[in-house]
Amino acid sequence: MAPDNNQDPLDRMVVAYENMLQRVDDLLQKAEKTAIPTLKKSLEHAREKAVELDELTREEAEKIASYVERDLHDAAGFLHQTGEEFRDWARFDLKLIEGRILDMFASVADKTRLELGRFAEQAREATFYHTGEITGPGTLVCGECGKELHFHKTGHIPPCSGCHGTKFARVVE
Repeated sequence: MAPDNNQDPLDRMVVAYENMLQRVDDLLQKAEKTAIPTLKKSLEHAREKAVELDELTREEAEKIASYVERDLHDAAGFLHQTGEEFRDWARFDLKLIEGRILDMFASVADKTRLELGRFAEQAREATFYHTGEITGPGTLVCGECGKELHFHKTGHIPPCSGCHGTKFARVVE
C-alpha cells in the first residue's frame, strides 16, 4: 500500500475505521431487503474492500475490522441487555458526536442487536480497550484509576491522563 505521506498514520487509521463502518452499514442496508445479513460477513467484505482499494494493508485492515467489531459488539450488547437507547451507551449528549458517524454506528448497532444478543455476555467480558487502538464514539473508563475518556468521534485511544493506564472498559450503568 502507498499511504499518503503527508497524512498522519493515526489520522489515516481513524479515516479507515470510519470508511469500514460506512461499508458495513451500506452492506447491511442493501442486504436488509433480501436476507438477514451477518456482521461477520459484512465486516469481512468491508475489510477485503479496504485492501482491494489499496487503502490499507491486510494487517491494517484486519486490525481496523477488529476495532469496528469490538465497538459494535459492545454497543449492541449494551442495547440488547439493558433495553436502553444508544445515547445511554455513549454516555453523553449525542449532539456532540459527528452526525454521519452517529447515524452509521447507531444503524449498524441496531441492525446487529439480535445477531449479537446471542454473544452479548461473551463479548462484554472480552471487550477491553487498549492504548494504541482506535475506538468509535463513547466513553471509556480507565481500568486503573476510573478516569473517563470521552470520544465524540472516532479516535485513537491515548494512555490515561490521570495514571497513564493503558486498559479501558465501557461502564454499563
